[in-house]
Amino acid sequence: MENRIDCFTDDEDSELIDHINECGWGYPIAFQEKRHTEEITGTETEAQTWQVKERMKTVTVALVMCLNVGVDPPDVQKISPCARQECWIDPTNYTPQKALEAIGNNLQKQYERWQHRARYKQTLDPTVEEVKRLCTSLRRSSKEERVLFHYNGHGVPKPTVNGEIWVFNKTYTQYIPLSIYDLQTWMGTPSIFVYDCSNSGVIVNLFNTFAKQREQEMQQMNGMHSIGPVLSDSKNCIQLAACSETELLPMNPELPADLFTSCLTTPIKMALQWFCLQRHGSLVPSVTMSLIEKIPGRLIDRRTPLGELNWIFTAITDTIAWNTLPRDLFQMLFRQDLLVASLFRNFLLADRIMRSYHCTPVSHPALPPTYRHPMWAAWDHVVDVCVSQLPAMLDETSNYQFEHNPFFAQHLTAFQIWLQLGVEDRGPPEQLPIVLQVLLSQVHRLRALELLGSFLDLGPWAVNLALSVGIFPYILKLLQSQAKELRPLLVFIWAKILAVDQTRQTDLIKDKGHVYFLRILQDPQMSCGHRTMAAFVLAEVMRDYLEGQNKCLQANVIATCLDQFDEAYAGPTTPQLRQWVAICLGYVWTNYDDARWRGVRDSAHEKLYELLNDPFPEVRAAVIFALGTFVDNQPEAGSDHATHIDHSVANALLSVRPSEGSPLVLRELAAALQRFVTCYDSSFCAVAQRFLDEEKAGDTENRRKSTSSLPSPFGGARGGRRINDSLSQNHVLSPRHPTNRSRHDSLGPIPHNLQLLRPHNDDGNMSHDSYVSLSSTVTSSSLDDTHLTVLRLKRLRQISLTGVPAGSGVLYSSVYTNVWKLLLSLAIDPYPSVAEIGRNAVANILDKVPIISKNSQRYNFDSQMSSSPKHPSVFSEESGSASDDARTASVPLTPYSRRRKQFGPAPENQPHPSALARPSSQASVSVPTIHVDRPCTTEFCSWSASVFVKPSTNVSAAHTRKHDPLKTQVNEDHYLTVQKDVARMRETYATSRLSEQRFQFKNAKTPLCIEFHPYDKTYFVADKCDISVWNWEKGQKQGVFNNNDLTLTKISSMEFINKSDDPLLLVGTDDGCVRIWKNRFEENQLRAKLVTAWQAASEPLPSSRGAGLVLAWDPRNLHLYSAGDSRNIQVWDTTTEQRRQELSTAADSSVTSLTLDTQHNLLIAGCGDGTLRLFDTRDDSTNSKTKVLRAHESWIVKASYLPEQSNLLATAGENGDVKIWDVRTLETLQGFTLNSGIRCMDAHPYLPLIACGTPSPSMYFHSHNADELAHIKYYEGFLGQRIGSVTAVRFHPRLAHLVVGTADSYLTMYSGDTRLQSG
Repeated sequence: MENRIDCFTDDEDSELIDHINECGWGYPIAFQEKRHTEEITGTETEAQTWQVKERMKTVTVALVMCLNVGVDPPDVQKISPCARQECWIDPTNYTPQKALEAIGNNLQKQYERWQHRARYKQTLDPTVEEVKRLCTSLRRSSKEERVLFHYNGHGVPKPTVNGEIWVFNKTYTQYIPLSIYDLQTWMGTPSIFVYDCSNSGVIVNLFNTFAKQREQEMQQMNGMHSIGPVLSDSKNCIQLAACSETELLPMNPELPADLFTSCLTTPIKMALQWFCLQRHGSLVPSVTMSLIEKIPGRLIDRRTPLGELNWIFTAITDTIAWNTLPRDLFQMLFRQDLLVASLFRNFLLADRIMRSYHCTPVSHPALPPTYRHPMWAAWDHVVDVCVSQLPAMLDETSNYQFEHNPFFAQHLTAFQIWLQLGVEDRGPPEQLPIVLQVLLSQVHRLRALELLGSFLDLGPWAVNLALSVGIFPYILKLLQSQAKELRPLLVFIWAKILAVDQTRQTDLIKDKGHVYFLRILQDPQMSCGHRTMAAFVLAEVMRDYLEGQNKCLQANVIATCLDQFDEAYAGPTTPQLRQWVAICLGYVWTNYDDARWRGVRDSAHEKLYELLNDPFPEVRAAVIFALGTFVDNQPEAGSDHATHIDHSVANALLSVRPSEGSPLVLRELAAALQRFVTCYDSSFCAVAQRFLDEEKAGDTENRRKSTSSLPSPFGGARGGRRINDSLSQNHVLSPRHPTNRSRHDSLGPIPHNLQLLRPHNDDGNMSHDSYVSLSSTVTSSSLDDTHLTVLRLKRLRQISLTGVPAGSGVLYSSVYTNVWKLLLSLAIDPYPSVAEIGRNAVANILDKVPIISKNSQRYNFDSQMSSSPKHPSVFSEESGSASDDARTASVPLTPYSRRRKQFGPAPENQPHPSALARPSSQASVSVPTIHVDRPCTTEFCSWSASVFVKPSTNVSAAHTRKHDPLKTQVNEDHYLTVQKDVARMRETYATSRLSEQRFQFKNAKTPLCIEFHPYDKTYFVADKCDISVWNWEKGQKQGVFNNNDLTLTKISSMEFINKSDDPLLLVGTDDGCVRIWKNRFEENQLRAKLVTAWQAASEPLPSSRGAGLVLAWDPRNLHLYSAGDSRNIQVWDTTTEQRRQELSTAADSSVTSLTLDTQHNLLIAGCGDGTLRLFDTRDDSTNSKTKVLRAHESWIVKASYLPEQSNLLATAGENGDVKIWDVRTLETLQGFTLNSGIRCMDAHPYLPLIACGTPSPSMYFHSHNADELAHIKYYEGFLGQRIGSVTAVRFHPRLAHLVVGTADSYLTMYSGDTRLQSG
């Protein structure tokens, strides 16, 4: 890499790139979109742990105050002076009783600030009975909600080691112990306890001990439960204690006596007072408590100094907790209950303050130490800055304006820097809780939303982190905002959230959030990307959620979506917008009749028809999904209007198949047709029965003719050779041979397409893993009726039903017959997942045909072919298996009835079909019912949603392949290597050495096609079904993979595409199918992945000789030309994956060879009648003019355009004549004839060299001047023949190497390179 860079200057490098593009090495790349490189599956996201399983509220609060004002407890010796304030009240200023009441009322007010809706009950200096009565009544009224028990024991002895706290007797002459064990019984769960007394840690320890004791007692009772409140357990009880079990409360007279309670209920006031008491490091050393108390504002008003302090305090304590606590503990303590969250935020302050006075607060669940967290320094700075402004603010003579603290702006900047520096190997950002706090601030929310969107874009882990910090309710509330500048940010954030967690759809509907996104979708001024996200959010809201469908329908979502297709209203659209609007429509009417009728009224299905030819496969797939759900329904009632609409949709879907080449679209097409079949299964059973009858009649004729072989649909091998199709390997699944297993290769289990569609074991289950081998002399007519092989599917497809008697109805020429034949075609599609869906649909119908046929004989209806039935279908969703022993029901059976639910509301109290009685004029018949599986669903929609899950700030860019500079440089190096090899080859090439054999390898089977890798030292050899990879330098076989699972087809063409990038192998088989493989080696093992596959050729001409499928690749326009045993050449646009054009050859023979002249825009087709037919590739019309050249008198073996050889064209006829043409004048320049004929031919792209293999067998090498350069022929003698009959020849694209494949399965390499030594 470095050598290349050093060799070229900037100007030379630019010229190199231009030359690369001119020569074709820089052509665009095909089949590199997401749909080709990814599995079409939904993105797996982690389980959502952020959601609180059960929201709780603290609805009742018990305030138990044991103060005994004026009397100190006997076991605590207080200092003088001592802390006296309780709830910021000095009891010495009141009489004992008044002080007690004032303290109780003040404590209640302090709690009400955190939970004003709770019910508070005070008990002042209570007795045991009063506490019991209070606790039991609160638990009874609270039911399963949380109860708070606040205990102030400053006027009673310390808790005992036996687990007792102290109260009074009725006359206040004695201290009475109250057992924590009893308190647990009265309080029940869930509960929270606050203990503000000395040695309170002992209560926490013994509380947990008693809770475990209760659990053991309950286990011993064998599940018996006592009557009364739920007994406490440590998991559902939260405890906060002022100090550990050996510590006394602080007695500093500058502090309140209830320091712990003050921290929990008045944190800002307590924090400011403690700040004053520190008196070091302050910006205002002379600050006093009296000055602190004059800070203006209210705690709930963020615009005031006091409110801003409270706001910042909340953000800091949340940040400390989120960065310190485990996620599940954070969720339980800080997100489950508002009052509990407030108490634990304040508990963090208490932990910091009380530790400075040698007290360690205790909690259960226990929290890690947080008093030294760095965010406390930020809090001190905030307080310092606020206090420094106090003198100016309190000066009445000045007009000083309070300057807001830059705390939030600074931390948003820190968060932004964290995002810019990358996230590799770093923990989550500490500032995330701070971002949450500013979302509802008009000053900061725009910037906060921008940063939050960037964070969520990092991936699902970032979304989960944001949700775990509690961001969801804030984002939900912002949907009530009317600010248009927030719309792009909010729709992006919501798209990211719903892509990871769809369960939030309930909250959106509850808060009418769907209306917000409908407004975005309706707004033509919004960008297409944001409207795409809005459509995605609406789709997720309605997916599998009937209430969401109903609310969106009421908000006119269908009309809004349809407006997006009108460019006059919505402006130009992007494919992603069209895709998600179609998916949104599909979700709104899935199993929802009201929405379907609204769609009918708005002509939604007709507007969707117009998108079936959209150039983007994702859009076409989404449209087919929407049309499929449009007809999918439950069988309840019938309607001619509904039937007409369904037929219209089915006809529209039928038009997709001939020009469709994307498996993504075909998969949705197969699924949509299966939904249609499920709605009208009885009609399809009638069609299938008639097909089977025709098949049986054909089998009888075949037996009479004693046919022993069956040619494949597209004839024999390339070059006109007819290879006998042996049926000895025509594997058919059978339940009789369970020991045989299907073959496996690097692609997984095979065969896929040979799976039986209707074999059942005795238990009625499908057999998938056994085979029975048929002899080559056995025809398909000898197969049992239960065996449905690929061969049989093809035979069913070829039935035209031309023998249907007149007057038997129009059913067989209707949409049902066409859909049935299309399903048969899809069942043998070359792409496995498409074929699987098609097979399932065919199998479901064929499973029901015997029952329909059996029971229809018992009835005599005048109009069996009616498409509008008088009776419901006999197939119910709740029915049993298809066996004759299945449970039966007396149901009127009409074999040609349809399963259709009428559009509109379902009739009320409709009986189940099994409960319907037959008309009295007909005898009761026992009808076995069949279990009908719901139509299969693909993962297309989930896969489409993955773009919102993955890190990608640009939705449109996520659908395209990004430019990779490193890849470009590698491609340039490949190009330089190629040019170097070509230059060296021309210097070392010697014609005298062409006949010398360099290597010889033994292939497993007879080679039919050979293709060299563009720049690796490997070549690929195709036999009938398998493709082998050989290293021509080492002479080693590196691997093999199976191209298809059909033994009745043969590989007829093979070519590499994307030669300048990551080459893909293009393989064509004689049944008209194209498969594209991506090959890579992992741990020295070949891993071949099927990128795409489709049916590239039309139906074959009736012919005794086939050319197979011939292909030509246009790298400039990414077009694929396919032809074969047909009069037409198909032009496929691989960018859109659609048939772009159909060129008529106007010939009565097959197309045997295709080659492209990209310089002169010519497509040259060699035909079986010896003619060359030239087409202008720039002409897009269907009646493209054709230039016909009578080139040969026989079958053209190959035509090869040589752009590097002065625009020459080499053609070879089967009778042995070879001609060299000038493409510019279309005149013959040279020619020669081989009397033995030609079986295969190849011309070197850079050297004046043509190689021909003859039936002799012999190999001839000629120059472009018709001079014979070398001859390898049959020798008889001691060593026998040197080569067998030649079946394939191929030159290396840039070296003087030739590989020859022979009928005896040998691969022989010849070389004219003098550097190679004979081996």
